[in-house]
Amino acid sequence: MSLVEIKDLKVHYPIRSGFWNRVTDEVPAVDGITFNIEAGETYGLVGESGSGKSTTGKSVVGLEKVTSGSILYNGQDITKKENRRKLDYNHDVQMIFQDSLSSLNPRKRIEDIIAEPLRNFEHLSKEDEKLRVLQLLDIVGLDADALYKYPHQFSGGQRQRIGVARAVATNPKLIIADEPVSALDLSVQAQVLNFMKKIQREFGISYLFISHDLGVVRHMCNNIAIMNRGRLVEIGTRDDIYNHPLHIYTKRLLAAIPETNVNQRAAHRASRLAVEEVYREQQDKYYDSEGKAYPLVAVSPTHQVALPEAIAKQLAQQESEVQA
Repeated sequence: MSLVEIKDLKVHYPIRSGFWNRVTDEVPAVDGITFNIEAGETYGLVGESGSGKSTTGKSVVGLEKVTSGSILYNGQDITKKENRRKLDYNHDVQMIFQDSLSSLNPRKRIEDIIAEPLRNFEHLSKEDEKLRVLQLLDIVGLDADALYKYPHQFSGGQRQRIGVARAVATNPKLIIADEPVSALDLSVQAQVLNFMKKIQREFGISYLFISHDLGVVRHMCNNIAIMNRGRLVEIGTRDDIYNHPLHIYTKRLLAAIPETNVNQRAAHRASRLAVEEVYREQQDKYYDSEGKAYPLVAVSPTHQVALPEAIAKQLAQQESEVQA
């Protein structure tokens, strides 16, 4: 049994209009997605802005109301409040937010920010609490003098590490990492990602790693889901997604990864333009008449793609012939 099983999850936002402010329509931010997160793994959820990936993460942690579907944690549906309390879900599932500055209370010192989850769940003595906070600061590479400072006194990378320390304070089973390094410089990104991997090895934490950057996801995740327009368009292992992409949207995301080899930039640009041309010409093949992604079809034991079944099987056959 997986640690977390997300089944046909839907989050629809109502649109109100008229004199009585009645619900006249709805926006499907998340429109029926299904995937599993195993214990100790980092699962990647990738998509452009507005695709619904952050809404998915907030739904899993309990910050967004689920319209329908289920989120199973250790086999129990935590969309029901009684199950959340029974399983101590708020203790076991934490979140690292995208905006490190706004997610930290500017009026509190770092000691109080990191200690807050400990005070909510652990009820330690003052001495044990301070020792635990110092241990957490050491884990993420910050000195003890950080205890008495405020968030604005740190750089973006340091604030994100403080967010990581707060998230792991209760020794959670799962951390939702929502674009944890998107606002950071490349060198600082590497530091934060390495800290996250170190913490995962030490504590056996699972991550739902949400990002628009396939370059970062490749470094972090073994299994990846690609999200577009509120639906999943492709699911697979790292090898499936990066070496054998089948959906045109996945190919566009891969083509957008910057090329660092200056000798290959012209070829990379030509390849990206070719993918964009195919997308313009064949978009109708990949989406239904309403512009929504098709249901996922399995093309291998680990690889699923959102296409009409006949086309998915044809593309999978072509891919296997190329590999042979």
